[in-house]
Amino acid sequence: MKRSGLNLSRSPMGILLALALLSSSLHAQIKTDKFMGEIVNYDETTVPKYTLPPLLQTLKGEKVKNVATWEKKRRPEILSLFEEHIYGHMPSKFDSLNFKMINEKTDAMDGKAHLKEIQITVWNKGNSVSFPVVLFVPNKRTKPAPAFLLINNRGKRNTDPTRETKSTFWPAETIIDSGYAIASFHNADIALDRKETYQNGILKQLFPEELEKANGMKAIGSWAWAASRVMDYFLTDKDIDAKKVAIVGHSRGGKTALWAGAQDQRFAMVFNSCSGNSGAALARRKYGETVSLINKQFGHWFNNNYKNFSNNVDSLPVDQHMLIGLIAPRPVYTTNATQDRWADPYGSFLSSVNAKPIYDLYHQKVTLPKDMPQVNSPIINSTIGYHFREGAHDLNVYDWTNFVRFANFHYGSREKKQ
Repeated sequence: MKRSGLNLSRSPMGILLALALLSSSLHAQIKTDKFMGEIVNYDETTVPKYTLPPLLQTLKGEKVKNVATWEKKRRPEILSLFEEHIYGHMPSKFDSLNFKMINEKTDAMDGKAHLKEIQITVWNKGNSVSFPVVLFVPNKRTKPAPAFLLINNRGKRNTDPTRETKSTFWPAETIIDSGYAIASFHNADIALDRKETYQNGILKQLFPEELEKANGMKAIGSWAWAASRVMDYFLTDKDIDAKKVAIVGHSRGGKTALWAGAQDQRFAMVFNSCSGNSGAALARRKYGETVSLINKQFGHWFNNNYKNFSNNVDSLPVDQHMLIGLIAPRPVYTTNATQDRWADPYGSFLSSVNAKPIYDLYHQKVTLPKDMPQVNSPIINSTIGYHFREGAHDLNVYDWTNFVRFANFHYGSREKKQ
């Protein structure tokens, strides 16, 4: 066997290289895999036929023909169904809330940005929980800045306020140069991402009753709840345009961003990166990760009721196109990656397509194609945006660059300057 002028068959290293090449070739053709005792489907031809729950029909069978019926009847129904069967009910009340500046630097990033580190403290029933938020605001501006808020589900070094460590997961300098403020909080400060200890945060301290309920929120609900407390802070900061705050999340953070955006309509825009099953991807497709597998591995993200659908997903009264529909008429953007079949890129794209009827009610422009977009061909000039990029399960500069372009398009003049 010869490749690139090398005889790969006469040495141990050559044999290893040949096997690696063969493995890579075969991997591209793999149509099933096995994980946690279950067959994982990667074959589009074996995706079962399915019928999605209707967006524009109430539980009583009434057709939804206008925004008033959607907002008064169908939207509350769908939101309640997601609360009851997947993400859990989010507590709307607590005793008090406080914001404290714990660090500030007005000339961060070589003078380009104003760094603020804010401690948010919430009290309820005699207990309190505090968590920090990192915020950079561009100094070069004439009015309050629009902002991106990232739910950081990776190491805190990714959102290092000192900027001694920089990460493409949160390219703060790039965002500042684009004229946007950039903020983040870490999910572990709210609820640990571990099935044994997720409750040892706001749930145990502030809302212990949720742990006893079949429909009580768990980790994803907790992280989404915290995002809304950051939104509470933005309303008090004169440097932030609180009417132009976008929430961003990757993977489990992407699921959370969608849920936070559905729950809290103060978020002007929602960006979800590679959010997959129980995020943007249609559950009924049974491609890549399934409801059964996500409940086995990450059951602490969802309420206990969700497990009732692990082996009976077709009986779920919702699917993920309805979650995206709850964000209407606000802009929403979804990403996927070529090496991330687990997150079902096509199923995520189909969720966006099937959410369009809600945006049509609001007469919002949606320019998604009927077929899956080509790789690295982002859909920007649309109220529902999407891109399918080269690479792995990640959040990177390519993603953020298109987030800024999408925000520019919807906020106006900045897009013309790019």
